[in-house]
Amino acid sequence: MAVWDDVLPEIDRLVYEKGGWGKPRPRGEKPVILVIDAMYTFTGDRPEPILDSIDKHWTSCGEISWDGVSAIAALLEVARAQEIPVIYTVMEQRRDGFDRAPQDRGASKRSEKLPTDMIGSYANEVVAEIAPAPEDIVITKPKPSAFFGTPLVSYLTYLGADSVILTGCVTSGCIRAAAVDAASYNYRVVVPQECVWDRGILAHKANLFDIQMKCGDVEPRELTEAWIRSLPMRPFGERTPTRRLPEAEELPVMDPALELGGIVA
Repeated sequence: MAVWDDVLPEIDRLVYEKGGWGKPRPRGEKPVILVIDAMYTFTGDRPEPILDSIDKHWTSCGEISWDGVSAIAALLEVARAQEIPVIYTVMEQRRDGFDRAPQDRGASKRSEKLPTDMIGSYANEVVAEIAPAPEDIVITKPKPSAFFGTPLVSYLTYLGADSVILTGCVTSGCIRAAAVDAASYNYRVVVPQECVWDRGILAHKANLFDIQMKCGDVEPRELTEAWIRSLPMRPFGERTPTRRLPEAEELPVMDPALELGGIVA
């Protein structure tokens, strides 16, 4: 039984089946995992019912987020064992709202509270249970799609990737946007269904259905993990990312005279 079966009208099922939509696609050989916006602003800072969680983080999806986090953690364990690259996206907002959509600039019309993912906020951090490893890539994105206004395509091109595995949130927003753009760039799209979530049950299921019909394969996480295990170890070879941040001793140090505002002759 598909995750959307309990909300799908029978006539829709018949139409899509007769038209041949949603059949499984061929598998790629070089997948990259995208962990999209798995931040505290969308999960809350602890597992709790959504109506409680949004009192503090009004963009939170509540306790279902934490089921998704656990599923992502399991998937990442398998992927890192195979040395599959992992790319994270985060969002952060300016205090003045300049970088938000026109209707959301200034104080939100939907809430008196400001977004909790403002620059410098802990809520802009990836949840600790699935925090980026030293070798992972982290991208700050300005809009829903991980592809819009980011270097993601250039990274995937450099790697020679042929597939993207989408995880994170929310299904009806950033996951859907990334799926459409990934398919538009001719990448194979896979969505392990336990690894994505949404604040709305209907929106979650309807968008997973639409992704399956038009963009990629929505499947149980175990199938994605089995596919990853079937791939050669380190499929990207020497182009595989190894370390994002330098050691402290590798960083340059400012001249003490300049730090104090002095002038060096």
